[in-house]
Amino acid sequence: MQKTVRPTSRRLSAAERRRQLLDTALLIVREEGADRLTLGHLAARAGVSKPVAYDHFGTRSGLLIELYRWIDIERVNAFREAMATSQRSLGETAKVLAAAYIDCAADTTDEFHAVGAAMAGSEEKAAVFQELLDNSVAMFVSVLEPHSTLSPPALYRYCVGLVGAGEALSAALVRRTCNEAEAAEAFASLIEGALRAAPQRHGVSNPL
Repeated sequence: MQKTVRPTSRRLSAAERRRQLLDTALLIVREEGADRLTLGHLAARAGVSKPVAYDHFGTRSGLLIELYRWIDIERVNAFREAMATSQRSLGETAKVLAAAYIDCAADTTDEFHAVGAAMAGSEEKAAVFQELLDNSVAMFVSVLEPHSTLSPPALYRYCVGLVGAGEALSAALVRRTCNEAEAAEAFASLIEGALRAAPQRHGVSNPL
């Protein structure tokens, strides 16, 4: 049975309304599939008028892009928070980070991939994809910083390279030239090896 978000008695702010619409859009993708996600259907499910949905997203393509971006940000933030709740060695951190990254590529049934597939052919997709890669680099920096003796600019460059390696391994996984466990193991080794081999800043002891 479909869930319809009913209007609340309190008038929502623009930010709250946008969040409500994105929450509802995600429900539609989960319950009905990305093909059913249109601005008109979103308005009906959210209990608002069509102009409200159009005011926030403009077009269906705009809605898909915002949902794609929002799912990624929510996922990255949740992972970053989870990693910050406990102390791990570099080896353990590398394994968890690699497994999470590769698992995302392996799970082609989730909402993120469904929305991405619906965006196929969109001119804006390449720009949004680069933005998501930048989010991944920022997440790698925040997770690996406690284990690094590199300067912030150097750590950023290392993380750009690591995310590139993760994307290459994800592509190999999609092509089935390796399985998920093999890709995650290789990526974890690359992450750990890169930080252990990194030059130390003068006067800074190795915390690893």
